[in-house]
Amino acid sequence: MNLFYTILFFFQRHGFHVCQRIADRFGMRAKVVRTSFIYVTFVTVGFGFALYLFLAFWLKIKDIIFSKRSSVYDI
Repeated sequence: MNLFYTILFFFQRHGFHVCQRIADRFGMRAKVVRTSFIYVTFVTVGFGFALYLFLAFWLKIKDIIFSKRSSVYDI
């Protein structure tokens, strides 16, 4: 378990420097960069879920409209 925490602390320590370096490069605050990454993550995950729901709805409507009939007398 100690190895797990060592790896976790390593990535936490060096991961925040990425946002800091990006913020320094563009002359922004690091907090703004971090919150922007969080918002972009939520938007992209939300977009994928919304696309999934839209496709499921579309396929359901398609199945209702274009139902297969076994014979001519099923009208």
